[in-house]
Amino acid sequence: MPVVQLTDISIRALRPPERGQRLYRDKAIRGFGVRVSQGGTKTFVVVHGANRQFTTLGRYPVLSLAAARSEAKRLLAEQTLGKTRPVPVRFEEARDRFLDACKAKNKPRTVYDYTRILNRHFKFGRTMLSDISQHEIMRRIYKLSGTPSEQNHAFVAAKVFFSWCKKNNYVDANPLADLSKPAKTKARDRVLTPKELATVYQASLAHPYPFGPIVSLLVLTGMRRSEVAALEWEFLDVDEQIITIPDTKNNRAHVLPYDEKVVQIVSSVPKTSEYLFPATRSHVRGKPTNHFNGWTKAKPHFDTTLDDVAPWRLHDLRRTFDSTMASLQVPLHVSDKLLNHISGAVSGVRATYNRYSYLDEMRDANTRYGEYLDTLCAKFPRGR
Repeated sequence: MPVVQLTDISIRALRPPERGQRLYRDKAIRGFGVRVSQGGTKTFVVVHGANRQFTTLGRYPVLSLAAARSEAKRLLAEQTLGKTRPVPVRFEEARDRFLDACKAKNKPRTVYDYTRILNRHFKFGRTMLSDISQHEIMRRIYKLSGTPSEQNHAFVAAKVFFSWCKKNNYVDANPLADLSKPAKTKARDRVLTPKELATVYQASLAHPYPFGPIVSLLVLTGMRRSEVAALEWEFLDVDEQIITIPDTKNNRAHVLPYDEKVVQIVSSVPKTSEYLFPATRSHVRGKPTNHFNGWTKAKPHFDTTLDDVAPWRLHDLRRTFDSTMASLQVPLHVSDKLLNHISGAVSGVRATYNRYSYLDEMRDANTRYGEYLDTLCAKFPRGR
């Protein structure tokens, strides 16, 4: 690479090579130079960093020699001070890399949610990441004001994404770092009445597989719907009547005993897969599936079989289970164990040292809860 004293006169005098490109290094600033293409285009560049990274500054004479020198000095000074400029990257490239990174450390459900939200609400395509402003991001988020919960999910996903981009030197700063969730959502407190609980439970016993047994297990165990849907046969110890879920929402294994009512439900489930409730299709919207995920169709269909039950969600059964345990005078630390709550009566330092399983106490609570359900069903028989 020839070294020359770069001036406007010397740059204009540079001749294009017969093939490829030729770099002329500046005698005054180490790393700064002009690259001349075969077609005669002259472009200012700077070579910097341990890996000798080439950064294009701009074409001459659109970018003046003085401005190019100033920018080269700034870049080289940042390198000396340990600073680095963001790596130029398009939104879709950064998004795909982010989702790949999420797959290595996040649960499949989290990766699914991030993928859905970023693809649906942030269609920036091939826009350079550095060109996406806070205003443009929030404009898309504010469009979701009609669905506050989805609006907050979109905000969180975007904030996590741009935080990851900053850590990977794709942006100077997270544009959402100092902002809070735009929507204030009211925490749900829906608990089914005794009559509603009896109605839902009895309807689930009569409803066909797979959704009927799923709802029955939700009523009887208080488990999360994702946990029931992903139940594997190997999680069940039939002899001891214990369910062990190795991977839960709070990253703690969940061990809970079950009673004869659950035995009857499980015994009615056909054993056709490693899952109690396998997916009916191997792929949905191009995504691989392995266990039940047909909530959007199954729940409305199930609701058509119910009478005198106000609008409800499946998670309300978990809240109802917890409230019922409290009404039956089940100690808080026992109901927390049944629900696998990470906070509650036994948490923090106490949780670290208290390794007692409470299996006997949980079995007693299940017995009392089962008797309570029997009483409700006798009081509110289905169809009356």
